[in-house]
Amino acid sequence: MIASCAGMDVPNPAAPDSRELRPITGPVTDVAGLELRAVSWKKQLDAPLTVSQTIDPAGGTISMPETGLTIEFPAGAVTTAVTITVTADPNYVAYKMDPAGTQFLKDVRVTQLLNTTSVLDLPLLSQLYVAYIPDDSVSLSGILPVLELEPSTTIFSLLSPLFPQAEVWTIRHFSRYILASG
Repeated sequence: MIASCAGMDVPNPAAPDSRELRPITGPVTDVAGLELRAVSWKKQLDAPLTVSQTIDPAGGTISMPETGLTIEFPAGAVTTAVTITVTADPNYVAYKMDPAGTQFLKDVRVTQLLNTTSVLDLPLLSQLYVAYIPDDSVSLSGILPVLELEPSTTIFSLLSPLFPQAEVWTIRHFSRYILASG
């Protein structure tokens, strides 16, 4: 288990340490037979939310406070300035990240606070996963057609060690990602 002394309203939880909930250390592409279901928002969004920001070689951060998403780009992740657009799905904890196919030279850290999701205030009964899904035409309800799982860490509070606080993962390319349980 991961422990953190931060509260549910902390905008950026403590960095994960070496104690991970699961031993995924790199993208997992053999997901045959794994039945994952999308995690939904605690309260459905009125419409898809979008945020755009230019990230240059110095790095930067993109935040979407309404959903609890933060993306941190380290210095050197891109070689030239690029306008990044992130769109949140109105029903599920899923994001389309553009320009699709953008490759990063360094790991980009993504943090999803769970205080806006359906797993808030519930003990974690099944593992959380960050899944890369193929395209915009995929239905996010039911069992998800996943291309790969990204290495991620679930952060728990010391005060409530059964209740997840955040999911943290790294990416090296942009596409469509979703938080799912299995």
